[in-house]
Amino acid sequence: MKVLFYNWVDYLDPEGRGGGVTIYQRNLIESLGALPGLELTFLCAGLAHDPFSTEPRWRLLAPPHEGHPARRFELVNSGTLAASHNSFDHETQIDHAATREAFFRFLSEEGPFDIVHFNNLEGIPASVLTLKQRFPETRVVYSIHNYYAACPQVNLWFREKATCDDFDNGESCVTCLPKPARTDADEVRRAFAVAETLKAAGVKPGNRAFGLGFRAGTKVARSAYPALARVHAGARQVTAFGAEVKALPRDDSPLQRLEPPHARFRRRRETIARLLNDNADRILAVSARAADVAARFGLSREKMAVSYIGTRHAELFENTVPKPNLLAEDGTLALGYLGYMRRDKGFFFLLDALEAMPSRMASRIHLIIAARAGPPEAMKRLRDLGGTFASVRHADGYTHDNIDEILSRVDVGLVPVLWEDNLPQVAIEMHARHIPLITSDLGGAKELGNSPPMTFEAGNATGFHSVVSSLLSNNIDLDNYWEGARAPTTLEEHRDSLLGHYRAITKGSHIEAGNH
Repeated sequence: MKVLFYNWVDYLDPEGRGGGVTIYQRNLIESLGALPGLELTFLCAGLAHDPFSTEPRWRLLAPPHEGHPARRFELVNSGTLAASHNSFDHETQIDHAATREAFFRFLSEEGPFDIVHFNNLEGIPASVLTLKQRFPETRVVYSIHNYYAACPQVNLWFREKATCDDFDNGESCVTCLPKPARTDADEVRRAFAVAETLKAAGVKPGNRAFGLGFRAGTKVARSAYPALARVHAGARQVTAFGAEVKALPRDDSPLQRLEPPHARFRRRRETIARLLNDNADRILAVSARAADVAARFGLSREKMAVSYIGTRHAELFENTVPKPNLLAEDGTLALGYLGYMRRDKGFFFLLDALEAMPSRMASRIHLIIAARAGPPEAMKRLRDLGGTFASVRHADGYTHDNIDEILSRVDVGLVPVLWEDNLPQVAIEMHARHIPLITSDLGGAKELGNSPPMTFEAGNATGFHSVVSSLLSNNIDLDNYWEGARAPTTLEEHRDSLLGHYRAITKGSHIEAGNH
């Protein structure tokens, strides 16, 4: 069976971009590579841009080699910029003819593929989903790792303040991302082209030489790019959702659609949902909550299935045991927050809730934060909590080398997300070590413990305090918590489940997916 996986960033990206989806993709491909009869290919797009050409093309990043069984390719000069915020209001998220055709040429020349599995649509126009019109024997799978299909900034997070339940027929999208935060397509493309040039010269991201070269290169590119653009055949203005931007040619027609901005966002959502519903053979959601949210925004329930992603951390669930009692001998409790100091992750809500916590409760809590240091004000607020709580400890992020040391000090994990976080990797990492979780009622994290007494309404500090109070009073039945908990999915279980989906949708076609 020949399988093509797509994500916007290389799963071996040296800059570590792409978050949990990148880690998942790497682990999955390595696990699948251990099986006979599978030929794996990976494609990414939206980041690589050539300073001297606008023509979309692809290149081989690496052939299969020891430990990495997939051929890895990159689509260069995609008309759809990645990550999604770089093309937030661009028509190219729906269609870009040159990129679509380059994608189809890739399928023709590097395939044919039995399965094309999209782990994202960022970096390519959604119109590539029509691939079965050219390749009728190919089956299409789409995984819901985020809400890009409904939301051009992927996370249904309105104006960096609140979860978005209703886009108001597109009106909410128009004012969602403040204009100063919106990117200029030419600026982004120039920056990507400069980075591409430096990396081709052997200057690696992350060191001082790269930083100096990047700043100098972008200054030169800013003055040179207009001249370069003029010599590129077909470069012209195309209409974005809220502004005019320069981009690659979308089609050969001089006529461009004119409509109010909100209608464009509505059309975006409707078009991508239709493309998925008409062309995907299977839509996989990483949690039941993600499936519910996606269905609410128009994706087909009939084609949808819940597929909890596999993780290497799942093995720890068999090798650890729950604490019989969460409270220390002195009656204190250690609460741990891992991840990012971001509003959508609930970190600043957590600060507010902790500052408002009654002192009699706070004095019994050890607080452990493992997240990259945030703005000075946030760090000051954390330090000030040290005067009220039993203790406050901070790690400037965490790695797989020190996560066990950090979590060995945590009695209860905190996942206070304010958006419909599909299934946070950090929640799985704590859950797999038999650390019970306090979660908000949004997103998929609450499905791990399946415990209403440990769940509170997102953004409700009083509800959060109530759960903590129950823990401090020993009123949470831990046996009941773990009896109702979902065991984390192993990589092997997820791999076999995924192959089962592949077999189901290819049954009766020219391949028999069971030959793995």
